[in-house]
Amino acid sequence: MASLSNYMCAPVCVCSEICARVLGSVCMRRGYHLWLAAVVSLTPFLQGLSNPRSIFSNSNNFFNVKFVHCSCGWTFLLLCGFVLLVSLVPTGRPLLCLKHLARLGVSTAMCQGIPYLFKLLEDLTGSCHQPMPPGTLLLPRLESRHSCQAEGHQWQGYHISPQTFTLTLCSLSLAEELAVFVRYLRRGYPAGTALHLVFLLNASLLGLYNMLLLCTALYAPCYTQSVIGAVVGTLCWHITYRGWYRTSYSPGPPGYGMFPRVTSTRNKLD
Repeated sequence: MASLSNYMCAPVCVCSEICARVLGSVCMRRGYHLWLAAVVSLTPFLQGLSNPRSIFSNSNNFFNVKFVHCSCGWTFLLLCGFVLLVSLVPTGRPLLCLKHLARLGVSTAMCQGIPYLFKLLEDLTGSCHQPMPPGTLLLPRLESRHSCQAEGHQWQGYHISPQTFTLTLCSLSLAEELAVFVRYLRRGYPAGTALHLVFLLNASLLGLYNMLLLCTALYAPCYTQSVIGAVVGTLCWHITYRGWYRTSYSPGPPGYGMFPRVTSTRNKLD
């Protein structure tokens, strides 16, 4: 039984170490946001090659409903387990661990709150329209979304894609948090099969978000809506991870307080 367990654990550890090296590489950390920008801005030009009958052409497809709409929850749930393990084990300081978990709370609050601002913008800039066979008919007497939709009409305003915003912010946050694992392993901190498995689950979620962002951008009804959503998501990431978290009045960046300087040789490895 022990040999079977070791046989099953070995592939998990190898795969997680390979993923850790990729996510912790300099190219990944410096250029991942550029990759997401290219996905969102260039993919829509390939719509002529897409299949209109694909499951992703329907905005209410299984992946949108189960993963995109719930991506904040999935990200918070899986990242909490990973951050808890990698921050508490090497330091043994619960307060420092809570600081690291606070970053996830900030990202989740933005992920949940900013789409409401998008909806408010759509309410303020919209008007009520009645679908007609040749086009649409403006109904100026219905000036609120609730009254318009209650009459069975359509409310049309400036809409920013919450899907591209959420997927972009969650992807950047995941990549930033997971990048510390390679440093964790190089320090020789305890890394059991459970930790490797939790890391792999987070890395798999990151890969899924990239695929969903690609499909969302490919089948987006409006190019500018998709791009602006991704821009806002990237801006939120820059403000927090590249700005606020590097100041003394913040929870600190990923890895803060976990990797004290020991010797020059070891620092070169990290």
